[in-house]
Amino acid sequence: MQETPTKTNKRITLAEIKQLPQIQQYIVSADKFLKAMGFTEHGFRHVTLVSNIAENVMELLGYSERERELAAIAGYIHDIGNITGRHDHGKAGAIMCFHILEGIGMPYDEVACIVGAVGNHEEQYGEAVNTIAAALILADKSDVHRTRVRRRDVSQFDIHDRVNYAATSSFLHVSAEPREVTLKIEIDNTISSVMEYFEIFMERMLMCQRAAKMLDARFRLNINGADIL
Repeated sequence: MQETPTKTNKRITLAEIKQLPQIQQYIVSADKFLKAMGFTEHGFRHVTLVSNIAENVMELLGYSERERELAAIAGYIHDIGNITGRHDHGKAGAIMCFHILEGIGMPYDEVACIVGAVGNHEEQYGEAVNTIAAALILADKSDVHRTRVRRRDVSQFDIHDRVNYAATSSFLHVSAEPREVTLKIEIDNTISSVMEYFEIFMERMLMCQRAAKMLDARFRLNINGADIL
């Protein structure tokens, strides 16, 4: 990361972020509001998984310990903007993260890095503006799994429910040599087709391609054992 002037040398850890009561409440409330709107799970399960995967991506591709932790922090707080609504929640979350992180004394360069990542994690307008953003995008878009589906009645499923419920397993495999990031998904075709997956996730997969490129890696997609991208 480029060295820039900071107001403090205080090192904010992921553990400290997790202890902030406002962060805890915003994650709970955001998931509650999305549930009311009929969206899949975006609570502690999702943000913890995204945090872990983002850190893992950075570690396996050889980035520094601090960059790994910043990716983990970004992953944990990336969805708090959902308390304002689903539309533009990345931008809303970026503003919220800015005030929270600056308020607890995080150095300006690290605040800027995380805010840029959170503000750019959605495919409608986001891009991998830095390496932290790239890791966050790859981690967030790889969380496709039936445990995210809230509805119990299959007859009430929309396309997002069907695709997520059909995903019986998903794993983001990271290789340093060759430098590749591969999303491996198993889809139950009796529930949803691969074409339905692409109907809602094509933009996200293209975003992952660009994110991997930011990390000087290649993005690959493997569905049911077949290489798609």
